[in-house]
Amino acid sequence: MAVSNIVCEWLRALGLAQYAESFLDNGYDDLEICKQVGDPDLDAIGVDNPSHRHKLLKSIRSLREKGAASVYFMLNDPNSLSGSMEILCETPPSHELELVLAEQLETDGVRLTAHPYSTPVSLLHNTNLNNTNNNSCWRKWHSNNFN
Repeated sequence: MAVSNIVCEWLRALGLAQYAESFLDNGYDDLEICKQVGDPDLDAIGVDNPSHRHKLLKSIRSLREKGAASVYFMLNDPNSLSGSMEILCETPPSHELELVLAEQLETDGVRLTAHPYSTPVSLLHNTNLNNTNNNSCWRKWHSNNFN
């Protein structure tokens, strides 16, 4: 079965690609779900090798602590995969993270300053906030929610 998703890529990066199909067959098709994997799950998946179990549990701990996003960043940086398998336990510094995010958004064609991610200022100005009815509704809502 030639299925590829983030879980398959994560396992490949760990050198444990042989378990990809078992992970998927057992419903572990997302890193957020994989955060829940424990010893009983590894038994069900068929991970019997103690060193493989240790490597998986260590990486799962990292997923819980640092979030699944760290795996995306590491997998998208070919230089990070050339070193040790500890790559999935490292988080890039925040300025590097910002650069990686900006680059990935640009590559994917996502513009956070455009619809649906933001509202143009012109649309905000078209709403008549000076209207008495709007102001009285605003004051009533504000007093009900913040007083």
